[in-house]
Amino acid sequence: MRRSLMVPLAAALSLIIAACGGAPAAPTAAPEAPTTAPAPTAAPAAPAATTGRLEAITARGTVICGVNNNPLPGFASVDASGVYSGFDVDFCKAVAAALFDDPSKVEYRPLSSQDRFTALQTGEIDVLIRNSTWTLGRDGDVGLDWSPTTFYDGQGMMVRKDSGITSINDMDGATICVQTGTTTELNLADVFRAKGLTFQPVVFPDGDQTRSAYDAGQCDGFTTDKSGLVSSITLLSNPADHQILSDTMSKEPLGPSVLQGDPKWADAVNWITFATFQAEEYGITSANLAEFSASEVPEIRRFLGIEGELGKGVGLSNDFAARVIKHVGNYAEIYNRNLGPDTPFNLPRGLNALYTEGGLLYSPPFR
Repeated sequence: MRRSLMVPLAAALSLIIAACGGAPAAPTAAPEAPTTAPAPTAAPAAPAATTGRLEAITARGTVICGVNNNPLPGFASVDASGVYSGFDVDFCKAVAAALFDDPSKVEYRPLSSQDRFTALQTGEIDVLIRNSTWTLGRDGDVGLDWSPTTFYDGQGMMVRKDSGITSINDMDGATICVQTGTTTELNLADVFRAKGLTFQPVVFPDGDQTRSAYDAGQCDGFTTDKSGLVSSITLLSNPADHQILSDTMSKEPLGPSVLQGDPKWADAVNWITFATFQAEEYGITSANLAEFSASEVPEIRRFLGIEGELGKGVGLSNDFAARVIKHVGNYAEIYNRNLGPDTPFNLPRGLNALYTEGGLLYSPPFR
């Protein structure tokens, strides 16, 4: 794929945030039959999923999660002690919690927008959770499998309040800071072309340089996902001097992705993600998990792995959802901890609410 400033900002965002491992090993060939005896009829080689990424992670004892290499407050940041935190980081922890009953079993791999997909293709990481947008090209040409969207976003534009710019239509001929190698760069060109506007792109390889250049006055505008703008504005020299326009330039469904070709691993990440949605729908939190664990309601008991073998079918322990809730929480807990009312961002849930609340978050049944 995300104060007086935040009030209009939250209102604008409610319109859009109401909307910005490696390939499995090749099967081992059957050994040559001894010359002294006829070769027995060999069974077909085991499918890659039986010796794929999930098994490799389990044997290693940690999951390698690709995250943003630049600070993106609210989504992914690392402090001076090397401790990672943020919305995306919590989903890395959720995967580790489901696999190992321990959210600390994560190796974080900071990645730029240019090398994030290569890291999946080469097997450097197991899963990418780095504010990356699900697109047809990335699903097909790049060869990724996408998990459920965890944050529905849209591209926006930041400008200085004293610039006189009130919408993108006022930006003909403007210079715009944009990060290269992103859907943001492509969307910018499409939107301005469609509107018959010209602009001068000023491109940078990472988010820090893009934001810093805008802050230094090198560009009239700065564009990225609106969640990214909300995060970035807190890092500017004088945040109150800037505003995010109400224009939304694209759809940006953000979420985890893995390399195609290992359906077992993809299923595991999918259902770990769905578990955070479903836990919120049931009202199960890290605080009341013990109470629900005593429930006699069949669907709750299946969901928490008290009875049945649902986890086994996707290569996980039957209590994987309970592990995620215990260590990381449900979706609402993850969202509120990083982006909610008690944070500097106070982002409205909007489309990131449950379907029962008018949003788009929806889990298939756990049965």
